[in-house]
Amino acid sequence: ASYDQALKFKPDYHQAWYNRGNALINLGRTEEAIASYDQALKSKPDDHQAWNNRGIALDDLGRTEEAIASYDQALKFKPDYHQAWNNRGYALNDLGRTEEAIASFDQALKFKPDDHQAWYNKACCYAVQGNIEQALENLQQTINLSPDECREWAKTNSDFDSIREDERFQALIQLPL
Repeated sequence: ASYDQALKFKPDYHQAWYNRGNALINLGRTEEAIASYDQALKSKPDDHQAWNNRGIALDDLGRTEEAIASYDQALKFKPDYHQAWNNRGYALNDLGRTEEAIASFDQALKFKPDDHQAWYNKACCYAVQGNIEQALENLQQTINLSPDECREWAKTNSDFDSIREDERFQALIQLPL
């Protein structure tokens, strides 16, 4: 309601549209959030965060190709935006385009080498491909960066089903004594 009030006074205030979109996402009103991001982008077409968040909202709705296009727009305006690279990779992986996904995660890591989510997502891609060594290597890296969170993710993620019984995988996801 506050953002709506601000927009009554200044209808092209991109930051209010952007923040309104974020609030709507938090309320689960994804379609309305996309419309708000679109309004923000009308006023400020180079807002990389609005493009990225728009992509996340589209991805949540299963509109994965459109989400990738939004991430690409974010990266056009801010090529070193590691979150957009990671989100793009995640969406590509959802489409089964694991090689492209890994390349996106590599870009995210180029700009933020300690991004545990990008390392984790790469591990998932390699596991799906059946590349056990690379999956374990990337999983080790993510556990080094964020042990508790990443172990929890890996315990139930079906991407690791093909290596779940591997004793090296089991050793990685166990808490140290």
